[in-house]
Amino acid sequence: MATKILVGVDIGNSSTEVAISSVHSGQARFLSQHLVKTTGIKGTTDNVKGIRLALSEAAKKAGIKLTDINLIRLNDAVPVIGDLAMDLISETIITESSMIGHNPDTPGGAGIGVGTTVLIDQLSELQKTDEDFIAVIPKSFDYEWVAHRLNEAARKGITITGAIVQKDDGVLIHNRLNKKIPIVDEVSLIEKVPLNKQAAIEVALPGHVIRTLSNPYGLSTVFQLDPDQTIQIALVAKALVGNRSAVVIRTPQGEVVERKIEAGHVILIGSNNQQLEVSINDGAESIMSTYDKLEELIDVQGETGTNVGGMFNGLRHDLAELTGQSPSEIKISDFLAVDAVIPTSISGSMAGELSMESGVALASMVKTDKVPVQRVASLLEEEVGIAVEIGGVEAEMAILGALTTPGTRKPIVILDMGGGSTDAAMMNEAGKITSSHLAGAGDMVTMLINSELALADKELAEKIKKYPLGKVLSLFHMQLEDGTILFSENPFPSYTFGKVVIREENDLTPLTTKASMDKIREIRRSAKRRVFVTNARRALKRIIPTGNLKHLSFVVMVGGSALDFEIPQMLTEELGKYGIVAGFANIRGTEGPRNAVATGLVLSSVRQEVVK
Repeated sequence: MATKILVGVDIGNSSTEVAISSVHSGQARFLSQHLVKTTGIKGTTDNVKGIRLALSEAAKKAGIKLTDINLIRLNDAVPVIGDLAMDLISETIITESSMIGHNPDTPGGAGIGVGTTVLIDQLSELQKTDEDFIAVIPKSFDYEWVAHRLNEAARKGITITGAIVQKDDGVLIHNRLNKKIPIVDEVSLIEKVPLNKQAAIEVALPGHVIRTLSNPYGLSTVFQLDPDQTIQIALVAKALVGNRSAVVIRTPQGEVVERKIEAGHVILIGSNNQQLEVSINDGAESIMSTYDKLEELIDVQGETGTNVGGMFNGLRHDLAELTGQSPSEIKISDFLAVDAVIPTSISGSMAGELSMESGVALASMVKTDKVPVQRVASLLEEEVGIAVEIGGVEAEMAILGALTTPGTRKPIVILDMGGGSTDAAMMNEAGKITSSHLAGAGDMVTMLINSELALADKELAEKIKKYPLGKVLSLFHMQLEDGTILFSENPFPSYTFGKVVIREENDLTPLTTKASMDKIREIRRSAKRRVFVTNARRALKRIIPTGNLKHLSFVVMVGGSALDFEIPQMLTEELGKYGIVAGFANIRGTEGPRNAVATGLVLSSVRQEVVK
């Protein structure tokens, strides 16, 4: 029997994996494997570019030419597209008020001052009055000149109770004043500060935080607000909690406008015309418990004119363009709701202030039968000139790959944790397979970290998810997140001194966020628990006939997230409560949890040949 070269290709949400093997007399000998980032949306023709790259690199490792390959087998994973529907849903409150609340490195003085805003160069035009003033100082003015003007105004009997400065001159100005006042500096958008308006300024002592302007009743006292106005200003006070300095400027009555875009209701449509409705504001637990009441989920819709309605409509519109279908033909086959903290920008802010609001993160999985993987196979076959066929479904192929892990046997259960979805499959002793395919995995964790740390940087959030933290205490020692101290023979880079850093394999990435190392670690671990531990329980319950996890014995974790430095331990701990032995796979005894599906595609073909 002639030797054949077979290739298994696993197209995932985040990565595309290839396994090349030589098959002779019903035996497969694996020659090489390679992994690349998936190009385009999983299951679309954009994937071909990534597949070709992975094939070329794997062929080089195997010492063969592409023309030596007899057959390429792709995973049949297209009916579900998982990573498009992630979004953060909350109630949006828009208030037209003006505020500055940040933590500049060099505020001047301490205390609270209330007065009318006035430009520094207009102080000389003022006459002695009972009115108090807060000076607004653009960057075009030198700190010595500013201090001189403020001292002159004080001598004339004009009361200056505080200053708002564009440059970082707070301490320099404060040191030169005869009458000390609180000064907030580093206000980059100083041109947005309304003039001739009532304002309050507060600076706390080093190591302390402001108290009056971060308290709604403190603001009410300063600006003499009625109860209704206090309710409107509460969002501003909440955003200032924990800051060392702040400015709040009251807009005249009539200029405060409040508009609400409701978070909205999720409408769950099940079989037999079953329809359930739940409000996003009820939280993730209520949403998921409502979902559990359905026998089978047929589709999900969002209430028209609300945030969640806009999210689902946007998802359907994007996929309709991708597939050439009508949006009404696209159905949501699964979703995961997770409670989240969402940074909300406040209208009127002048230093990028955010209010951290409660919301719900949603990951949805979309079923569409009109994106056949055959389209990918045909284009790949045309471009590389090699026969391409569609292999079995992902779960079955992953089980075949997982069974190459030393120490495993049927019956076996796998958890395949990727970027967009969490899959579980069980093969009993007779070889029968049951599986489930759920929304929410690594990409959702990244989104939660990005949101809850207000990073606005998905790549940085991905690094925080993947690597442990440390804090550089000196050029030669670092505190690790578990409290131990790491000493280094070589000095750490000077730009990391005093910073919380991400400890990558060969590099240190300093973080600019003001959150502590403990806070960042807790957000990272909480996001992983909310997504992976929750989805592991959901997935396993769906594949067990009784739904009771205590009826399982062994669970093998595969996929990219099984490589994570925390997730396998979290799941081992959680599943251990049910007496389950859980751990990550070692595919073919060499590959760890990677390459399960690609390996299974090859072994499935070999098994079919033997049967023939």
